[in-house]
Amino acid sequence: MAEFEKLVHPSKGSTITFIDGLPQVPNDPIIPFIRGDGTGVDIWPATQMVIDSAVEKAYGSQKKIEWFKIYAGDEACELYGTFQYLPNDTIEAIKQYGIAIKGPLTTPVGGGIRSLNVALRQIFDLYSCIRPCRYYAGTPSPHKHPEDLDVIVYRENTEDIYMGIEWEANDPVGTKLRKYLNNEVIPASKGIKNKQIPEGSGLGIKPISKKGSQRHIRRAIQHALKLTGKKRHVTLVHKGNIMKFTEGAFRDWGYELATNEFRNVCITERESWILNNIETNPSITIEANAAMVEPGFNSLTDQKKDQICMEVQLVIESINSTHGQGKWKEMVLIDDRIADSIFQQIQTRPQEYSILATLNLNGDYISDAAAAIVGGLGMAPGANIGDQAAIFEATHGTAPKHAGLDRINPGSVILSGVMMLEFLGWKEAANLITQGISQSISDKKVTYDLARLMEPPVQALSCSEFARSVIDRF
Repeated sequence: MAEFEKLVHPSKGSTITFIDGLPQVPNDPIIPFIRGDGTGVDIWPATQMVIDSAVEKAYGSQKKIEWFKIYAGDEACELYGTFQYLPNDTIEAIKQYGIAIKGPLTTPVGGGIRSLNVALRQIFDLYSCIRPCRYYAGTPSPHKHPEDLDVIVYRENTEDIYMGIEWEANDPVGTKLRKYLNNEVIPASKGIKNKQIPEGSGLGIKPISKKGSQRHIRRAIQHALKLTGKKRHVTLVHKGNIMKFTEGAFRDWGYELATNEFRNVCITERESWILNNIETNPSITIEANAAMVEPGFNSLTDQKKDQICMEVQLVIESINSTHGQGKWKEMVLIDDRIADSIFQQIQTRPQEYSILATLNLNGDYISDAAAAIVGGLGMAPGANIGDQAAIFEATHGTAPKHAGLDRINPGSVILSGVMMLEFLGWKEAANLITQGISQSISDKKVTYDLARLMEPPVQALSCSEFARSVIDRF
């Protein structure tokens, strides 16, 4: 058991363990929580009250969470000293107990850790950031039909530019690297040998690995397998048309994973077109099928036409017997989209998407854009999950000017608690909270951020009153 400097292990409760990436949950799990900075002082008590009430309502005395307070952010500095934003006690507590939940944390200024959220993800190798974006009836939205959007953004958490490998423009090491790249690496590299990095450039490195990409996409596919119908759908989001060997590789590795490890339960979009063409017209020729699958087929060179025809033939020979005759329609559909087009399509064709598997930066942008459609970050939960730990979190900032006023919307952390309960396997309690939030919003019993946007505007509840309203609607 970990030794702490200032913390004491709970006297009650049991430890969650992980086997093959799955939590083994006792009926009395010890779960560390970080209150959060700024409005965390209001949000966390409201959240804990809702979670505890849901667990008691669902299970009586059979199940109970034993909460364990740990520290990060400004509150940690008050206890552990200046710049101690993420004390070792906190790291050891999460390592010991496996699952934690936290409110918003301040990004340190002037010293300490570059980003507490990023640091926690990297320390515990929480490689998948999961952000569901769904609409709750009655929530004010700038869109006419926000209810059409129901997606889960799977954002890779540990690679991409968020690794923080970069140099300032005037950094001597960065300058040395730039010269090395210009004088040796770039001239020796086919395809880019005529390019040069301008003097005075800041430099950043964007690592994308096969292992990192596939373990993340694997978790997204496993999630899709738990869904039904058209929601069994994973879209690989990338900018591979420009960054071919990083984001393009993410796409390729995703398809490779789906068609090898998940071959019996997955179908790619192009494969589905080929099989559907056969089902629509059993006598269709290989070439006619290829022409329907590949846009501009008739304008291609003979060599390219042959390649497409070979692709069609291979699909028919390899999976028509196992995936054909409509069986593929019950499987997980894997497709891909360019990142910038997804920003448009989640607004214009949201019904077509379910799980968006993205790289780190793209996922950051897309999850916030999707949250805006369904009501904003105040209603956007998040989870960071790895094979040995999971941290559930608010996705919004600390809003310090509202701290201590009991007025902020606790929805993001409460819904993160719903995700945590689902991860524990306590779905009955999770469903109670979802029902309570949905009904409270529908009844126009909301905090000021939503109340002021409703037409006509309604009387706002305080943060704690909203929590009680949710509980009253279990």
